[in-house]
Amino acid sequence: MIDFLYALDVAVFHFINGALSTAAGDMFWPVITDYDKILAVRIVLVAVWLWLVIKGGKRGRTAALLLVVVIVCSDQLSSFVVKPLVQRPRPCHLVDGMPVVADIHLLVGCGGGKSFPSSHAVNNFAMATVFAFYYRRWRYAFFSWAALIALSRVFVGVHYPSDILGGALVGGIVAVAIISAWHTVTRRWLNVWAVGTPARETA
Repeated sequence: MIDFLYALDVAVFHFINGALSTAAGDMFWPVITDYDKILAVRIVLVAVWLWLVIKGGKRGRTAALLLVVVIVCSDQLSSFVVKPLVQRPRPCHLVDGMPVVADIHLLVGCGGGKSFPSSHAVNNFAMATVFAFYYRRWRYAFFSWAALIALSRVFVGVHYPSDILGGALVGGIVAVAIISAWHTVTRRWLNVWAVGTPARETA
């Protein structure tokens, strides 16, 4: 069964990474996968976070605060707990001088980190879950963006499809757990249940 699932994972990887590759995609996916390394994007992200803190009201401040906690926790869990436990090499890695997966359409540096889960998927789905909870009107946009980032990791050749699915699950679970813990604490001990509770929004 494990061999079958791995073979399926590799087959889907080759389909996305190879069969779906295009000249336009070869320029697009490396930019998308490392969007947060672009200086202008970082400035915008910091500006949005500050706006939430200063002008976002209780909901915005709560979302901004929890976003930091969620990203730190999800990233640490992924990088220092799950990846060392699973010890899965990336498809683009060499093991004993041989490629883990042959014929990869590699568009970025492979990197030395382990493969499962994808930290890009973990962090972006954690972030999307936080924003989707507090700004439900835009939840589809948040999750679509996270999915695009996660999928880019397969297109550029550094992660298996199962890595991004596992990352999405880890990020989502961490975010839900921290949001739930926040509301439990504020309700039971701080008596400010309304703080950070998203207002009802029409679909």
